[in-house]
Amino acid sequence: MKVTFRIWRQNDTKDKGRFQDYETDGLNEDMSFLEALDHLNEQLVLKGEDVIAFEYDCREGICGQCGVFIDGRAHGPHRNMTTCQLHMRSFNEGDIIAVEPWRATSFPVLKDLIVDRSAMDRIIEQGGYISAKTGTAPESNAILVGKEVADKAMDAAACIGCGACVATCKNASAALFTAAKINHLNVLPQGKPEAYRRVLGMSEQMVLEGFGNCSLTGACEVECPEAISISNIAEMNSWYLKAKLFG
Repeated sequence: MKVTFRIWRQNDTKDKGRFQDYETDGLNEDMSFLEALDHLNEQLVLKGEDVIAFEYDCREGICGQCGVFIDGRAHGPHRNMTTCQLHMRSFNEGDIIAVEPWRATSFPVLKDLIVDRSAMDRIIEQGGYISAKTGTAPESNAILVGKEVADKAMDAAACIGCGACVATCKNASAALFTAAKINHLNVLPQGKPEAYRRVLGMSEQMVLEGFGNCSLTGACEVECPEAISISNIAEMNSWYLKAKLFG
């Protein structure tokens, strides 16, 4: 299988950057997309050229580190899938495949396809945790949680923090990410005592980091690998209003 990768090359945050084409042969349809990039990098090493910098960790659709734009879509042509889960059978012989990093002011490009997503970490630092000291692990049935609440919390907790929601949003909003991290704790009994402080702290940090406002177009939900519902954003807004009134 032979394709042409049109890849964004950028040395650092100050570099203007540009697309560069790489005609790549010797691929097969069972290769994952990242394996295809590995193959390309091996060819570049043999030629003595600078390899393409891209990020990954688990390669199992769990960590969210691998996110890039592929042919204008976050993580590639399929819904609810990470880049590492994408395979070359999704493309055709002779295709020109454009690959570029997340595009958002809050995600500065470090090199090539790698962006700095530490802004999301700083949002988490403002309340994406439970600070109550519980000592050793409690008995699992000590605090009873109904199935409806547990399912709701788990659906929100599925967010892997890849940043696709930010990159695909026309406003570069982090509302879906922030809402998921707020809601999965706020609905649980363990998270209730800090709920108001959590929603205020994380929401305000999101603004400080330069993320845009949410206009509920739904693009984030479509591109989210875990299909996090935008109803989480509405719930976050409700929590924020209550926190402002009663917090």
